[in-house]
Amino acid sequence: MRVFTAVIEKCPDTGLFVGYIPGLPGAHSQGETLDELNHNLKEVVDLLLENWAE
Repeated sequence: MRVFTAVIEKCPDTGLFVGYIPGLPGAHSQGETLDELNHNLKEVVDLLLENWAE
């Protein structure tokens, strides 16, 4: 199991949580809640790692 650290901020204009994973190009997403953002980031990381494995 891999563990990644995400940088998360709340956008003052949209009210959305936005996050990215430093050192993992393309690993960024957003969500209305922290749970949604976490889920979205996990999906992005899974897709990126799957594509790199091919």
